[in-house]
Amino acid sequence: MSQAAHQCVFTSWGRVQRVAHTALRVSSRHAPLSLPDDGGTVLPYGNGRSYGDSNLNPGGALLLAGQLDRFIDFDPCTGLLRCEAGVLLSTILRLVVPQGWFLPVTPGTQFVTVGGAVANDVHGKNHHVAGSFGNHVTQLELLRSDGTRRVCSPAQHPDWFAATVGGLGLTGLITWAEIQLRRVVNPYMDAETIKFGSLEAFFELSQASERDHEYTVSWIDCAFTGKRLGRGLFSRANHAPAAMDLSLLPASLPSGVSETSRRVPITPPLSLINTLSLKAFNTLYFHKQRAEVVRSVQHYRPFFYPLDALLEWNRIYGPQGFHQYQCVIPPDEALPVTRRLLHTIAHSGQGSFLAVLKQFGAPPSHGMLSFPQPGTTLALDFPNVGPRLHRLFEELDRIVLAAGGRLYAAKDGRMGPALFQSGYPRWREFADYVDPRFSSGLWRRVSETKT
Repeated sequence: MSQAAHQCVFTSWGRVQRVAHTALRVSSRHAPLSLPDDGGTVLPYGNGRSYGDSNLNPGGALLLAGQLDRFIDFDPCTGLLRCEAGVLLSTILRLVVPQGWFLPVTPGTQFVTVGGAVANDVHGKNHHVAGSFGNHVTQLELLRSDGTRRVCSPAQHPDWFAATVGGLGLTGLITWAEIQLRRVVNPYMDAETIKFGSLEAFFELSQASERDHEYTVSWIDCAFTGKRLGRGLFSRANHAPAAMDLSLLPASLPSGVSETSRRVPITPPLSLINTLSLKAFNTLYFHKQRAEVVRSVQHYRPFFYPLDALLEWNRIYGPQGFHQYQCVIPPDEALPVTRRLLHTIAHSGQGSFLAVLKQFGAPPSHGMLSFPQPGTTLALDFPNVGPRLHRLFEELDRIVLAAGGRLYAAKDGRMGPALFQSGYPRWREFADYVDPRFSSGLWRRVSETKT
């Protein structure tokens, strides 16, 4: 074992589990892997932004890949970028936006590593146009525990590429990846926010917006039943053109692409999110926009990463942490099933002020375990209140399973084998590509394996 090995407690973004691991530093993409002498398992760990236990390996070791943070090559003429797997998306944006490029797909935080974005095949607000992150990875290098290295792409070792994209870090260590960026002419977004009063209106807005808007997403009120069920705010946007209506620019814009220094300073003794605060927040948030339609030009950072404005916001859920529940429902059942999910959540008295509803489009993902598929995806955060929450999750699981849907493994910390294996029919095929020395808490749970 490497001299850099040490014991440390790790948690994921949901902060539900706190687990001691042997930590093994990855100091160079050229170096062989450090592996435990006792034959135990390892798992790559980037910036810890997965919500559940897909990035934890209880009883084993973590490969700390954050030091793989170097750029290898960037062509400002073509937008082809090669970098090590520990580079943060925020670091890429600082480099490429001033040169007229942007990430082809980005999740709701810029503080994830490239390796994590590939391993979870993250998606964004433009799935109906661009698909998921892996669709824009042109090649990557995979380092296995036996010391072998494979450069994988859709054309070279395509089976290994399909297993590694969305493969939850289980096929080996991604050392570097090459990404095709997309052109922009400035750092601004031309956006509209539209109030809607029902789920039917959400689906109508989504269909009407997909042709002319690259980015679409909705905040939805999950706290109420009755007439308020399914109301929300629909956002749609495009990258701003070179010639803009300057009157739409806000009085002050964030300078450059530097991160904010504001953060939640402490973890409160109890979750600040409860039934009363949830209903009050959702009511205020829905009515904060007085007009039915508001158009604005805004910097990309508040549009794509509103939660990044408050670092360590996950602390507001208190010492017990929180779970996120994100599912996707196939198109034929999307409206009635989404209504049933929201009604079940509201009736339980539990819920989320961070409730996101959007449509996935037709572009197929490359990964065997990629989450996106055509349909409607709903994502909500829930304070970890124990058995009462898990009873709600069991109800939601039954609804998703019956509809032929699936849960997002990168957000999950408690899904059972039946729902995982139903939602990811290629999981047995994928299992053949899992490195025998790599494992995770999630993988052992959903595949019913012990190692």
